[in-house]
Amino acid sequence: MTSPRRAGEVWGRLHVTLRDLPLGVLILAAALVPVSHSRGTQFGGMADRPFDALAVAAVALQCLPLAVRRRWPVLCLALVMSGFAVDQLRGYHSLAGTALPIALLSTGSHLERHRRTTAIVFSAAYVLLVTEFLRRDTPEPPAEFVTFYFALCLAWGIGVWLRNTRIEEAERRSRVAEETRAAERTRIARELHDVVTHHVTAMVVQAEAARYLTAAPDRLDQTLNAVTDTGRRAITDLRHLLDLLDPGYGNEARAPTVGRLLTLVEQTRRAGQPVDFTEKGTPATATGSADLVAYRVVQEALTNALKYAHGSRTSVQVQHSGRDITVEVSTDGSGSWTASSPGGSGRGLAGLRQRVDVLGGEFSADGHPGGGFVVRARIPTGSST
Repeated sequence: MTSPRRAGEVWGRLHVTLRDLPLGVLILAAALVPVSHSRGTQFGGMADRPFDALAVAAVALQCLPLAVRRRWPVLCLALVMSGFAVDQLRGYHSLAGTALPIALLSTGSHLERHRRTTAIVFSAAYVLLVTEFLRRDTPEPPAEFVTFYFALCLAWGIGVWLRNTRIEEAERRSRVAEETRAAERTRIARELHDVVTHHVTAMVVQAEAARYLTAAPDRLDQTLNAVTDTGRRAITDLRHLLDLLDPGYGNEARAPTVGRLLTLVEQTRRAGQPVDFTEKGTPATATGSADLVAYRVVQEALTNALKYAHGSRTSVQVQHSGRDITVEVSTDGSGSWTASSPGGSGRGLAGLRQRVDVLGGEFSADGHPGGGFVVRARIPTGSST
């Protein structure tokens, strides 16, 4: 048995003409039923006339063009109005007259070009129809012709309103999609900054140190191995970022978390930076993106310690509570974390502040009076316990 969803999919794949045809056929069938003769639109004041072959042709001319009301709206309107004119001038007054406002609504909604010209030509054709009624000494008062014209304009106006609503919705969706793409590009740019800057800085520092270790082969070999390990981690993290660009990506569990901080600290120590690491508390069961943001805060702070306070003692303290993660990274020495530091772009500081702000947390980065810096961040986990 075909499900409603399956039937809807089949219907949606049909050509638009086939989907629009049933309405016209339904009105045609209703108009040809004998009991409905002379019970339709009464316009022009012509005396009722029994149905004949011309009446059937006029009914068909009004109903069947509705099948192309979206594909060729102007043609549909021209044919329907022609059939309507014959219907009313001959006095058939069939139910097919209801096709005219439908055609006008569809034209107002789906016509893309020459809209003003179409409206003017339609109005001129209406004037000619009224003139013909007047020539035949119609008993219809002029006010009725004006009222009927405004009723037809209302149908056109509803179609225009539907069209404008559809366009505004399409523009809104396009705007939201562009904003989403821009946000995603910004996020990936931050990730690239965090990953590449940290790993490459560590590799540069280790490579520089290797120049002075030629007389100590064991230490030189240890340093070069550290460079190799750092490069491998950089490749792994870059592959993760490339996976983010894949539409099929959905495995967020691969993102770095606070649990990997010890690895990050060890890597920084191998680059020649003395780091004291303390982690207290029990991580919340569900932290959302707070884990990743905390990891990036520590990563950026350690990167800047390597850049601007290399060799100075650095302290990393992470505190977990039921509601947030608190991170503090401080470095002694002459280095300072400022946008004007050599080789610094300031993007890391601004990016971290924005990441924390998005989660409703607090972030600060200040320099010590005697040199060095301290970075503090409180990142809500979203947990209510």
